Amino acid sequence: MSLTDESINVLMNSQVTSVDQAYLARALELAEGGRGRVSPNPLVGAVIVQRGQVIGEGFHAELGGLHAERAALADCAARGEDPAGATLYVTLEPCAHHGRQPPCVEAILEAGIGRVVIASDDPSEKAAGRGPGILRDGGVEVDFAAGAAAAAARRLNQPFRKHSRTGLPLVTLKLAISLDGQTRTAPGDSPWISGERSRALVHRWRTESDAIAAGIGTVLGDDPLLSARPEGVENPRQPIRVVFDSQARLPLESQLLSTLDLSPVFVVVSPGADPSRVSALQQAGAEVLTISGPSPADRITAALTDLGRRNITSLFLEGGRTLASAFLAADQIDVSETFIAPVLLGQSNPPLAGQDPPRRSALESSQRAIGDDVLVTARFREW
Repeated sequence: MSLTDESINVLMNSQVTSVDQAYLARALELAEGGRGRVSPNPLVGAVIVQRGQVIGEGFHAELGGLHAERAALADCAARGEDPAGATLYVTLEPCAHHGRQPPCVEAILEAGIGRVVIASDDPSEKAAGRGPGILRDGGVEVDFAAGAAAAAARRLNQPFRKHSRTGLPLVTLKLAISLDGQTRTAPGDSPWISGERSRALVHRWRTESDAIAAGIGTVLGDDPLLSARPEGVENPRQPIRVVFDSQARLPLESQLLSTLDLSPVFVVVSPGADPSRVSALQQAGAEVLTISGPSPADRITAALTDLGRRNITSLFLEGGRTLASAFLAADQIDVSETFIAPVLLGQSNPPLAGQDPPRRSALESSQRAIGDDVLVTARFREW
């Protein structure tokens, strides 16, 4: 049985104590252990407490592996602890459907857990309250948290939540700009605007993204790998590389096509692209996505829909003023990460622009120093 909207509201208004919030905070810490390894699944952490003592902990560590609740129950067994009557704290409502793993509600009921405290709902159609409803029907007390823990749990899984609700990936725009607002250096100068520490952070973000996108202008100018090379990490997870290339101009000798063993390359072309070029890209190993639409903004939305169907839940938009402008015009940017470097370039590049792009103010923003740069993070939607 699934929960009705009314019963969900009752549960979310129930009393969750400061002690409960502390255990949920620990579950959130644990959930981070799966970052970059479980997509398109969500990040989830779980803690099991018996008489004020933690007797089991777990998190969803890899796609296809144990879910957090089952991992925490396995930890109880490894410690020789009996979870009957204990409280389970979990960052996302337990699943009740069969996927790569069996339903977590079955394991919870079999273990005799007495209470489950949940930090956030699961908005996906196959979940959406079913698990909590089954647990309550089985005699388990179920409470939903509110406040900081709930907000943090939702923030933890923004790509999963957006994809579940819309079918589209969460889009993060990365920019590096000078003090005079320039986004490219002069020919012959260093290609980097931001500092070394900022670039290292970007490589970490790449490993956490399902896909990274660039426009054909950037690819033709820089011949980038678009790979993730985080410091001190062997065999990092590599994002799918997406090139927006309406006329199929991607050179067959590019670094992207010579490194297909690293990760796939998708090339987004228009229906009017030269068929011989499209065929050559396909023969070289690229996957060509033919996207149509009356305007660049419409084509961006259509491309995101196609990527979403392929279970890409997060897209890191990096490289290309024209592409960034098209995403702005399509109103398809959820988060921006902007590095402001303490340099003056004195160029005359125009700012990002589009055909009457919609104005969208950030829901919230923050800034912090990254080496000599300042990183401004702005969030435009909450999913």
